[in-house]
Amino acid sequence: MSSNTNEKEIAVLAGGCFWCMEAVYKEVNGVLEVDSGYTGGMKANPTYEEVCTGKTGHAEAVRITFDPSVISYNEILRVFFRMHDPTTLNRQGADVGSQYRSAIFYVNEFQRDAAVKMIGEIEKERNLKGRIVTEVKPLGEFHMAEEYHQDYFERNPSQAYCRAVIAPKVAKMRVK
Repeated sequence: MSSNTNEKEIAVLAGGCFWCMEAVYKEVNGVLEVDSGYTGGMKANPTYEEVCTGKTGHAEAVRITFDPSVISYNEILRVFFRMHDPTTLNRQGADVGSQYRSAIFYVNEFQRDAAVKMIGEIEKERNLKGRIVTEVKPLGEFHMAEEYHQDYFERNPSQAYCRAVIAPKVAKMRVK
């Protein structure tokens, strides 16, 4: 069961570039804070450059702090599965490497069970082009990404990647 609804909860998700995920979740009602960072790897305090090599084992991820009295963990997961392709192994669009893998890093058994159940439901409901490859793993240490990665889309809306990749994804999610 989820924790007390008077408290904040966190979800940690990896679904490609953390800039895209952060931009989408910042617009979701009930989300209080979104931090970009790295998790799921072996190296302590990895840098962006190290994670980009694919050798640290980390994924670009977002830590989402949300109010469960406004949005449920299942709703957080529904947004996650709509915003990226969970059937592509170690890639999202042009972003290729294990750092761009699809993963759910759970903080308790409730989140693990909810993630496994939702993956099963989505595979039954949707006509996917392949099987869901999203990893479901316990959250280890979450390392905050460098400051320039935080609020990236908000601070760099005219940057080419933001215009070509992030803005269309945010617009698509606004419609849904």
